[in-house]
Amino acid sequence: MTPRQISLVQATFAPLGGTADAVAQAFYARLFQLDPSLRAMFASDLTTQRAKLMQMLAAALRGLDDLNSLLPTVRSLGRRHAGYGVADAHYDTVGRALLDTLRDGLGAAFTPEIEQAWAAVYAALAGAMRDGALANQPLAA
Repeated sequence: MTPRQISLVQATFAPLGGTADAVAQAFYARLFQLDPSLRAMFASDLTTQRAKLMQMLAAALRGLDDLNSLLPTVRSLGRRHAGYGVADAHYDTVGRALLDTLRDGLGAAFTPEIEQAWAAVYAALAGAMRDGALANQPLAA
């Protein structure tokens, strides 16, 4: 993840702020379309979850300029998600849903360079969450 990629991601997220709930609704619709079994992991009313998603995403993107401070928080989030039943394969589905949602939401502004930037940022954050989830697993005998 390069400084330019971080800048591109932060810049393209900012315009979505005014439509945060709509973006979150589109994200969850796409996520459940890709893997309907994930719906059971969430409350029937996603209002609070949508707000949490967008707040966490905004905080993570702001923190990209200081990864050393951000990554412990992201790893902790991964540990908590493992406790909710999130499996490693779910991260790939979430990444695809995120990129699809951004592609739809940004339209022509979602250039290949911006897509690569978002993919790199998501890979870094998901990698830290996966590390946190692994730290939550008991060691094999």
